[in-house]
Amino acid sequence: MSFSVLALAAPFAYVPNEGSGTISIIDTATDKVVGDMPAGKKPRGLAFSGNWLYVSDQPNNSVQLIDIETRKMGPAVDLGKSPEGVYASSDGRWIAAAVEENDEVTIIDTKTNKLDSNIKVQGENPEHAVFSPDGKTLLVSAEDGGALDIIDFATRKQVAQLKIGDRPRGIGFLPDGSRAYVAAENSSEIYVIDMATHKVLTHLKGGTRSNGVTVHPDGKRVYISNGGDGTVSVLDTASNKIIATVPVGQRPWNMAITPDGKKLYVANGRSDSVSVIDTEKNVKLQDITVGVRPWGVVIK
Repeated sequence: MSFSVLALAAPFAYVPNEGSGTISIIDTATDKVVGDMPAGKKPRGLAFSGNWLYVSDQPNNSVQLIDIETRKMGPAVDLGKSPEGVYASSDGRWIAAAVEENDEVTIIDTKTNKLDSNIKVQGENPEHAVFSPDGKTLLVSAEDGGALDIIDFATRKQVAQLKIGDRPRGIGFLPDGSRAYVAAENSSEIYVIDMATHKVLTHLKGGTRSNGVTVHPDGKRVYISNGGDGTVSVLDTASNKIIATVPVGQRPWNMAITPDGKKLYVANGRSDSVSVIDTEKNVKLQDITVGVRPWGVVIK
């Protein structure tokens, strides 16, 4: 079956493989790999806008565009040193890339696929820069700063910083934007942020080396990958307590959930696999072999 026909049967899970320089494509209906495409030297973060897939390529200090219908590379946008997490605004107009060694967030205008702005942050070594659902705010996790930087997107300026646990990583918003959940890896904690006040509501102990964060579309559950013990924690947002723990592969990292919320896909960086979790039963369905050192997942 041609890829153009496959694209009509979405959703597909796209998995960047740092070690093999490829993106594995998984059909979420069958949970089988249906293709691979080249994606630079070391693909990491990725996000969609329209038919373009935006992929950070760390050694080339750029975001590489890939046309998902043809599987061919398009232009590349030069960034600073060591880009990692890449995220789209909910309307698809803007792409934010966390640029680690420059301590900044780069914004790309998807209408032109050119650089819009560079936003300096206080935190050191930013890994993720995630838009709030309304697109008005960016939260940026500073790995080496133990902090969460808050950017007002209209002005392209940082307006606040929250000190949280050691080595903050993944960020996820509730669908209504009222709260954000942030994993702190070295302290193995999960922080709950009130977005109206920009204050920490509470924090709780997670699994060992809490890392990636994904929120269920209904807002009732948050999933946190735990790199140290090879599990995913399931957090109930009504109580802010962990209600289940699901074993996955080695060094689970970043994740994505299907639009219907029924399956969670977890990149296992040291197992070269993606684990599929049934979110209704909170059990692992299977592991899918992908490329070398998968960094994360995005679903479209």
